[in-house]
Amino acid sequence: MGKGLLIVISGPSGVGKGTVRDLFVNDPELNIAYSISMTTRKPRANERNGVDYFFVSEEEFLKAIANNELLEYAKFVGNYYGTPRAYVDKLRNEGKNVLLEIEVQGAQQVVEKCPQALSIFIIPPSLEELEHRIRSRKSEPEAIIQERLQKAIKEMDLISHYKYVVCNEDAQLASDLISIIIKRHIN
Repeated sequence: MGKGLLIVISGPSGVGKGTVRDLFVNDPELNIAYSISMTTRKPRANERNGVDYFFVSEEEFLKAIANNELLEYAKFVGNYYGTPRAYVDKLRNEGKNVLLEIEVQGAQQVVEKCPQALSIFIIPPSLEELEHRIRSRKSEPEAIIQERLQKAIKEMDLISHYKYVVCNEDAQLASDLISIIIKRHIN
């Protein structure tokens, strides 16, 4: 059994990364293990520790940074997010294709450290649609929404750093395209 592929999916906040991911991640042909990120932000109502994220204190997160335990990390809207290195290595060594669904700053760190990673950037059909999706969450104050939108505009300038770009106008179509891309790289 060979080492699994490292797959990086990224895109602006609110673009629908999780929705698209959920449509292909359980395809047995893809042999995907979803990497759970560590974060200092509080869980949303439907999120569970160890399933959606590893929710930790800022002190625990800073200790992980100091001990070089993260493949990547970033601070976004006041909270830290990162990928535990040992968790990813264990899964890849088991032959799993490990999926990282991370924000753009973290994706750049992973691609620099692992240039063989399969990187896919998901874009919205328009910035207006992205704003609609962020607002429809109804989970953040206006200042955070505006911060996310400004960050999204800057992130869109980085699409040339990715091997593939997929538009999420239709989640099922975006999922199908990503599934095809992954299959081409594992076969």
